[in-house]
Amino acid sequence: STTPLLSGFTPLFWYRSTTPLLSGSLPLVLSGKLTELLKISGPGLKKGKSRIFYGLHEDFPCIAVVGLGRNSLGVCGTEYWDTCKENIRAAIAGGCRVLQNHVLTHIEVDGCNDSQSAAEGAVLGLFTYDDLKTKKKTRVTTQLHGSGCVSGWEKGVLYGEGQNLARYLMEAPANHVTSVKWIEEQQMGAFLSVSKGSEEPPVFLELHYNGCPDNAQCPLLLVGKGITFDSGGISLKPPSGMDAMRADMGGAATVCSAIVTAAALNLPINIIGLAPLCENMPSGKANKPGDVVTAKNGKTIQVDNTDAEGRLILADALCYAHSFNPRAIVNAATLTGAMDVALGSAATGVFTNSDWLWEQLHKASVVTGDRVWRMPLFQHYTRQVTDCQLADLNNVGKYSRSGGACTAAAFLREFVTAPHWAHLDIAGVMTNKDEVR
Repeated sequence: STTPLLSGFTPLFWYRSTTPLLSGSLPLVLSGKLTELLKISGPGLKKGKSRIFYGLHEDFPCIAVVGLGRNSLGVCGTEYWDTCKENIRAAIAGGCRVLQNHVLTHIEVDGCNDSQSAAEGAVLGLFTYDDLKTKKKTRVTTQLHGSGCVSGWEKGVLYGEGQNLARYLMEAPANHVTSVKWIEEQQMGAFLSVSKGSEEPPVFLELHYNGCPDNAQCPLLLVGKGITFDSGGISLKPPSGMDAMRADMGGAATVCSAIVTAAALNLPINIIGLAPLCENMPSGKANKPGDVVTAKNGKTIQVDNTDAEGRLILADALCYAHSFNPRAIVNAATLTGAMDVALGSAATGVFTNSDWLWEQLHKASVVTGDRVWRMPLFQHYTRQVTDCQLADLNNVGKYSRSGGACTAAAFLREFVTAPHWAHLDIAGVMTNKDEVR
């Protein structure tokens, strides 16, 4: 056999004196061998670290053991996530990558008493975007080892694959993810004003998932910012790091992957996804600072910064979203650098007019480990975008960089009448900075 085995252990939970014991899914003899080898091969494994052993069992050429850290009782009140689940995800992800680097093509993964989290870690950890490289990483398949929860493993695989779809779309170069024209009859003047600077015509993507046979159920509306490349337009961005702006359609990628995953899970809800897609480029046709454009709801907008384009395309999309009589509207966007400054990559900033919707998002974030933090929607910020010289609204706040994420959210709120709406600014979590996976 050429199948490696990846197993996790939890020192605190399995400790007897100073001896860690391995998962019960391993044969007793093999577990004993590993226990002895771990004692003599160096200090105890720290959280997220791995160690590989060879020749211990005829069915497995190598066995990787990963450290899960201390066993947690569940949700950490200071970190706002389930520490045990997060440790499993991170450790299994790291272990899978180590085995992938050994050019192994199939891995059996121990469920670590939480098969769903283990599956999520395995799928997320093995993701790589190398479609355009001649030399590619080893493609690895995974399966649950032993008698763990198969349904939990399968669910975790779907969750991980859904996230990887969004990552794949965000990583793809802008010239490989181009857009086509959508109907101008919708009078989406703000959206079209951004797209006109590019040779690539815009497209408005609309996805429907009907998981509830009762057509009377109001749909959940997901709206994602889809700037397939953001140069900043006439308000040109600095060249350093501009290549990463191929991922400025992260909101749209998230919406698409969420709907694909919902369909794979056969969730009994109705979802509609909306994604305005275009580039933001400088040209003789592009928006200029001081231009005034008209949104779908008739409000006029003075464009003082062409690099604040995401809110323009979202404004029209949010207006259109209301035509479906939604139960709730959630939009996601890599909207502001100010959010990255405020929270970094630790959490997504959430602006919402609904305590109920905030509670749903917060509960979900604790389970998934994708943390959220509620941000203010004070009238203080609204006044900074409505105090405008030429139009109803300005696309940047009165004091420019001051409270930039908050004034952007206040701008979007001007296009929302639904009682349950949330804006997720995912600019800070657009890339991993300190995370394992």
